[in-house]
Amino acid sequence: MQLGTLMLPPGAAFAPMAGFTDAPCRHLMADHGAAYTVSEMASAKAITFGDKKSIALLKDKAPHGLYAIQLFGDEPETMARAVALVRQAGVGFDMLDINMGCPAPKITSSGAGSALLRDPPLCGAIVRAVKAAAGDTPVTVKMRLGWDGPAYTAMEVAKQCAGNGAALLAVHGRTREQMYIPPIDPAGIRAVKEAVEIPVLANGDIRTPADACALLAETGCDGVMVGRAALGDPWLFAGIRAALAGEAPPPPPTLAQRMGALRRQVYEMCELKGEWAAMPQARSQAMHYMAGLNGAAALRRACSMLEHFEDVDRLIETVYRLQREG
Repeated sequence: MQLGTLMLPPGAAFAPMAGFTDAPCRHLMADHGAAYTVSEMASAKAITFGDKKSIALLKDKAPHGLYAIQLFGDEPETMARAVALVRQAGVGFDMLDINMGCPAPKITSSGAGSALLRDPPLCGAIVRAVKAAAGDTPVTVKMRLGWDGPAYTAMEVAKQCAGNGAALLAVHGRTREQMYIPPIDPAGIRAVKEAVEIPVLANGDIRTPADACALLAETGCDGVMVGRAALGDPWLFAGIRAALAGEAPPPPPTLAQRMGALRRQVYEMCELKGEWAAMPQARSQAMHYMAGLNGAAALRRACSMLEHFEDVDRLIETVYRLQREG
C-alpha cells in the first residue's frame, strides 16, 4: 500500500490504545509482523502548553518498523502548532495520525476524539492544518462511524478528511454511543470505503486471521487494523499476514515463547520508565499473556500484584508449574 513516497508492508496495522501502546509494546508488535504501529494519543493542547509528559508519550529512540504518532484536539491551529513543537522536540515518526475516534468522556468532553464526528467541516479543517504542518509526512485519521445512530456521519467526515489531505483512514465499526459493545457494523465501514478514493483500514472485533479475512471481504477495505486482540498475542500479526497472502498459517507460539515475550516486554518497560512507573502498567499487560492457560484466574490475580521486575520471573515460574500440574 502506497502513501505518497511511503510504502506500507503487507499485514495488519497495530492500533493505538491509551495505557498500552508504549514503545516496548509497539516494538514487540512490529517485530512480530505489524505493518506499522501507532503511539498512545497525546494532547495537542498539552504539547503547546509545554507538557513534557505528552512529548514523552511520542518519543521512541529506536522505532521498530514504520511508526506513527497520534495527536488529539479540536482546534486546527493548536493541532498544527503541536506538530511543529513535536518536530522541534526531536520526535521521529513516519506518519502522523489524528484521533477522531476515542470515545472516552474525558476526551470527548473537550470536543476532541469521536466528538469531532459531529462536525465534518471541522474534521476537514483539522486535517488541512495538520497536513500543512506535516509537509511530506503522510497524515492519517483514526475514526468511528459517527457519534450515534442510526444515521452515520462517517461518510461525510471521510470525504472531508480525504479532500483536505488525509492519506489513509482507519475506521472502527462502531459509533461513540456504542463504545465497545459488539457487534461492529461492517456495512458502515464499507460505506466509508466507497465514499473515498484513499486507502481505508477496517478495525474492530478482529481476534483471529480468519476474522481479518472475513472483515476485508465484507468491507472491501484495503487492509485491517488490530488492537486489543494482539495484546499478549503478537503472533497474531504473522498469522494475519499469512492468511492475507493465502499462505499456510505459522505454528502457534510455544509456552516458552509466550513467557519470553512477556519478560522482554516488561524488562524494556522498566528500562524505559523505571521500575516504579513501569510495574503498575505491566500488570495489565501481563494479564493478557495468561489467556487460555491452566489456572488463568489465579495467574491473573498474581499479575495484579506485580511490584518489582523479579516478580515477573516468579510469575513465569508459577505459569510453568500450573501447566505441568494440568
